[in-house]
Amino acid sequence: MTSANTQGLVTDIAGLRESAGAQLGHTDWQEITQEQVNQFADATDDHQFIHVDVERAKQTPFGGTIAHGYLTLSLMAPMMQKLMTITDAAMGVNYGLEKVRFPAPLPVGAQWRGVGEIVEVTDVPGGVQVHVRGTIEVKDQEKPACVAECVVRMYGGG
Repeated sequence: MTSANTQGLVTDIAGLRESAGAQLGHTDWQEITQEQVNQFADATDDHQFIHVDVERAKQTPFGGTIAHGYLTLSLMAPMMQKLMTITDAAMGVNYGLEKVRFPAPLPVGAQWRGVGEIVEVTDVPGGVQVHVRGTIEVKDQEKPACVAECVVRMYGGG
């Protein structure tokens, strides 16, 4: 059985094979916080002032601190977990990325949500490879913060 709505796609691996072109819907709106940005800066040792210095960042064209591009990109993984439930998958692994763009910043304090679409599904030994176009939208912002084609492999339990 395959179903898709604003809460995502629920299917098995066999159904996933037939899901190219499926709209996965969107996640709930969430706020990006300065604490999240600071933790990412600490984890990656990227403390550029536009991310962590609130006062100095106010003087930039951004008007305040913004999330790192790679932090914004990393939101794709939990987004896909929320938007795709593969009932008979033993595991899913990130396999890579095709195209990644950051058309606009993700300002600290902004609300964001993820949107997904299955672009392509191909067989691989033990499972399927899924290309998902993910978008990180920002509330009240014309351009998205990130658009990426993520490649995920889903493996069955056998």
